[in-house]
Amino acid sequence: MAGYETMSYHLETERLILRPWAESDAADFSELLSERGGAAYTVERARKAIAGLLAGTENSGIALLPIQRRDEGDFIGYCGLIIGRSTLEEPEIAYELFRRAHNRGYATEAARAVVAAAAATGRQRLWSTVATWNEPSLRVLEKLDFVRDHLSMEENGEVVWLTRELP
Repeated sequence: MAGYETMSYHLETERLILRPWAESDAADFSELLSERGGAAYTVERARKAIAGLLAGTENSGIALLPIQRRDEGDFIGYCGLIIGRSTLEEPEIAYELFRRAHNRGYATEAARAVVAAAAATGRQRLWSTVATWNEPSLRVLEKLDFVRDHLSMEENGEVVWLTRELP
């Protein structure tokens, strides 16, 4: 990762803690991913996904981090940087929260901390890709000063590509 600092893997906000994955997150992660619908996401599959996320973090210096509420200590989702449809130099911000945690500002709060962590690595720009139907996610990105760059058509429908210049 020439030219970039490693992203901080422990971020704290007023209400949230973003931290590295632990095997004990597998059941919650499985439940979260199963909320998407379709086939249930097994705990074993979640364990393997966590192992892959940890290996990817070690190789890339960026991370997708579990989110827990500070006071309650419960897992409510994840937020962080991924390569996704972009590059290591200009990664994507990604987040997903349990439905029960929606509409409370948690996604915006977590994503704001991740944007700051990305800026601290020395990166100049972030991307995000969101399905056009996902208005709540688009509102989060708008609050964080992401701007629409272009649209693409993918097998699951139309996707908005957004960017955010970093200070």
